[in-house]
Amino acid sequence: MNKENNPIGVFDSGLGGLSTLRECLKIMPNENYIYFGDSKNAPYGIKTVEEVRSLTLKNIELLVKENAKAIVVACNTATSAAILDLRKEYKDIPVIGMEPALKPAVNFKKNPKVLVLATDMTLKEEKFHNLMEEYKDRAEIIKRPLTGLVEFIERGDFLGEEIEAYLEKELGEYKEKVDCAVLGCTHFPFAKDAISLVLGKEVKLFDGAEGTAKQLYNKLQEAGTLNLSGKRGSVRFYKSFKEQMEVIKRGKFLPEETNIL
Repeated sequence: MNKENNPIGVFDSGLGGLSTLRECLKIMPNENYIYFGDSKNAPYGIKTVEEVRSLTLKNIELLVKENAKAIVVACNTATSAAILDLRKEYKDIPVIGMEPALKPAVNFKKNPKVLVLATDMTLKEEKFHNLMEEYKDRAEIIKRPLTGLVEFIERGDFLGEEIEAYLEKELGEYKEKVDCAVLGCTHFPFAKDAISLVLGKEVKLFDGAEGTAKQLYNKLQEAGTLNLSGKRGSVRFYKSFKEQMEVIKRGKFLPEETNIL
């Protein structure tokens, strides 16, 4: 069966996965995408692992029913809770998850001091602990849960007194005291400017969106399902996400040339 024109399903607990979708569009503009943001149940970071796993499996099933040729779990929390189950369930299509960009942060300089910002669940799960164990001898790694930031992004609040006051309270103690910070939640890149204001402009910020997009490209190439039409593809938002479209337009989450259906 010819799958080249089938969409790529991108899933997140809400708006955050658009940071990953944005990178996918840069690398693979010919592809068609369908985006499912579960804003009704956001944030995922404060739920139990069982709740997140159940919601993720149910929502990914809907994308698979839309004939998705690949799935991107553009949510670190959902990846931690459900990626192994998803790969067992859907062996015929690539299932790409997120991982905090700890490797490039550790390689940023010799023995860096790295601040990892993520949801509580991402930082507590075995997946992250294994990753941290791998690099613990090469850097000082500080874990800092920042689940409350998700709600600001869901409202479209990326800059301003309220978000800056929140970040100052949560991150002020690290101002100019770390070399870099890992944005371990796909919502967080949309608050980069506010985070930089608090941590200091010299603190390098890393996120995993570009690496995930490149992995997706490689998996589609291996499967022979890349869309090589030369025609710009489209992005369709799953029906439950329509109420977020005004926030998306106001926040310029996606490139202006994106063909949104």
